[in-house]
Amino acid sequence: MDDWNKFPGNNDEVTESTAESTVNFTIPEKKKKTKTKDKYVTKKFFIFTLITAMIFSAAIGAGAFAFSSALFGNDSKSKALNATNYNLTKATGSELSIQEIIAKNENSVVAITTGSVSTDTWARQYVTNGAGSGIIYSKDGYILTNNHVIDGANTIEVTLHDGTTYEATVVSADEQTDVAVLKIDADNLTPVTLGDSSKLNVGDLAVAIGNPLGTLAGTATDGIISGLEREISLEGKSMTLLQISASINPGNSGGGVFDQYGNLIGLVVAKSSGSDVEGLGFAIPVNTVKEVADSLIENGYVKDRPAAGVTIIDLTSASEAMKYGVDVTGVYIKEVTGENAKKAGLQAGDLIYMIDGEKVTGSDMLIRQIQKHKVGDKVKLTIVRNDQMHEIEVTLQDSNEVNK
Repeated sequence: MDDWNKFPGNNDEVTESTAESTVNFTIPEKKKKTKTKDKYVTKKFFIFTLITAMIFSAAIGAGAFAFSSALFGNDSKSKALNATNYNLTKATGSELSIQEIIAKNENSVVAITTGSVSTDTWARQYVTNGAGSGIIYSKDGYILTNNHVIDGANTIEVTLHDGTTYEATVVSADEQTDVAVLKIDADNLTPVTLGDSSKLNVGDLAVAIGNPLGTLAGTATDGIISGLEREISLEGKSMTLLQISASINPGNSGGGVFDQYGNLIGLVVAKSSGSDVEGLGFAIPVNTVKEVADSLIENGYVKDRPAAGVTIIDLTSASEAMKYGVDVTGVYIKEVTGENAKKAGLQAGDLIYMIDGEKVTGSDMLIRQIQKHKVGDKVKLTIVRNDQMHEIEVTLQDSNEVNK
């Protein structure tokens, strides 16, 4: 097992392999100066891409300015909401019309623009500009958006509905949930009203408000909740998302999704960009957003997230397995990082075959099972080492302690 030190780093692509199909999601880099082909691969030819804003590249000094749609394919069929005569009624009379939902939240959704400086192989510097959306979380200037909207940015600006622009700083961000918290020097803002994503039903109204194409701030599109608790893997990270049918376009990332009462129920995060696919958007449930944002503001990181204390890698083909000196495909331990995992006896090179009696079908499945637990819980891992099967009980640790 001398080749285990050759495993790629934590930021390398992770692939989920199941008996039926393979799901492989990657996120194109935002700083590309030329178009790059999307690398998202999905089951049955669906491609889920992060809806980062439209990306521009400009050569410093040269003034070159080019639009890049690499992240989003060619789907730009934004259907701005025409709310005329669209009223929802209920016996209680508590639901709002589309117009009322927009009016309630138009001052709570912001446009975000970013700037990043990069250098090419000829030592020429370029400014890469991006755009996205966000929501006002508090009266005193906390703004929520997606991590991928602001990741790597040197400058961030937030523009309110009235056109006022503020420089923003990053309070903290969480890659796993794709939630980021920004702060602007402003007060008396209009924050969103938080809903409860645990009470949603398929068929409920979903109104998305954001900044599509980076130039159409305040655009609203309507649809329904198409699915709950969709398990999606983005850049090797497993996410449990809401599926919505409202039209989502480049620049909507980080924008709000609102229910029939005008309450925030999610943050837009992804869409399908397949050429034959329409109405497949995804949002981070508001309950997840609130939990993560509050922890980021209070602690600077997500507290009490359970972790097994190991770095894992999927080997999904015989050639990959051979490359790392093993004969069987599956989820392997690359490195043991947590004290509890070390004490339990886990080792680099162990094949994780089962967790709590369930066969491990991929790294995403393993992560999801761990996330169902709390810090301090014990999980039983069935591992294969030297052709022998062993059961090892591991006490889960806070992921922040493991990653220190």
